Amino acid sequence: MSQCDLIVIGGGIVGLATGLRFGQRFPGKRVVVLEKESTVATHQTGRNSGVLHSGIYYRPGSLKAQLCLAGKQAIEDFCREESIPFERCGKVIVAVEQPQVATLEDLRRRGEANGVASELIDAQRLKDYEPHAAGVAALHVPSTGIVDYVAVAERLAERIADAGGSVVTRAEATAIRTTETGVTVETPAGAFTAQQAVNCAGLQSDRVAKLSGAASEARIVPFRGEYYKLTAEAGRLVRNLIYPTPDVRFPFLGVHFTRMVDGSIECGPNAVLALAREGYTKTSIDLADLAGSLTYTGFLRLAARHWRMGAGEAWRSVSKAAFVRALQRLVPDITAGDLIPAPAGIRAQAVLPDGDLVDDFLISAGPRVMNVVNAPSPAATASLAIGDTIVGRLAPRFS
Repeated sequence: MSQCDLIVIGGGIVGLATGLRFGQRFPGKRVVVLEKESTVATHQTGRNSGVLHSGIYYRPGSLKAQLCLAGKQAIEDFCREESIPFERCGKVIVAVEQPQVATLEDLRRRGEANGVASELIDAQRLKDYEPHAAGVAALHVPSTGIVDYVAVAERLAERIADAGGSVVTRAEATAIRTTETGVTVETPAGAFTAQQAVNCAGLQSDRVAKLSGAASEARIVPFRGEYYKLTAEAGRLVRNLIYPTPDVRFPFLGVHFTRMVDGSIECGPNAVLALAREGYTKTSIDLADLAGSLTYTGFLRLAARHWRMGAGEAWRSVSKAAFVRALQRLVPDITAGDLIPAPAGIRAQAVLPDGDLVDDFLISAGPRVMNVVNAPSPAATASLAIGDTIVGRLAPRFS
């Protein structure tokens, strides 16, 4: 049995950031990060669009709003220190019809409340930033950036090891036992005992929370986001990041264009129910995962309430032409021949029994285990700030 001071379950960027921040705040104490896959950053961290989010979308006062802004600065500082490439390239959020302009103005005010600078620009100014974009107006957000989150996660793992901690792979949490004095996590790599544990298991976070004995109303429902990349020739149509005006009722931002740090242009994602929590293709099915979603009251109520939107997302999943039409609303010159299939990602979205989506980061603390049950986008951007928050809440227990 391996003894340490803190166990972190999950080797995605949030778990690794938490491990790093713990080591920095409590030098001399040992953290162990347990990852069930053979490498870190396998799931959400390694399959997102690489955007350093500005924080403009999130409800003022929410954890997302607070931690996104602080986390973005922390990630940028970390990248500078570690010579990891990143760029503040800016983005435009485009209104393709006049009624959407009011939504952009609301977003601008929300961003202002969150400390995010942006400017509402007209169609001519939009052309200055994105010559091939179409819209009646746009919100220009200069602080938005891009980075390779896998590179960040791998460097975080190295720094944890440098500080005396460790990252153990192929170590899925299969059982959690708590006592008055500590917690033990059983894994195929052995048993690990510590004073405290933190669950940062992402797509499996609700299940790990249940292992710990925590009661949570919310359940993870996996939504697969499907992407294309532009051909090298078509890449000239997009300079940086082009987003549609969002539907404020949902955390999904609609299909958009993102320049990656390697210069390629990614298009997407749509958002459809994944048939497996870690099913990255249309044919990946896990019957237990699927049954868990389809029998969950919260998902059924969500689907009944928003079936029209869900049907549109599903149609774009099976129809490339429909996907192309969605992209053409932003960049009319795009054609089907410009798109190359790219790897999909899955968003771990917590849904409440009443069908409401959990709209904020959800972190709950028990006597020995702290559970991060909802940490979708912008969690990668906010990861170091989330780690600070978790360690801050744990600090009195290590004083």
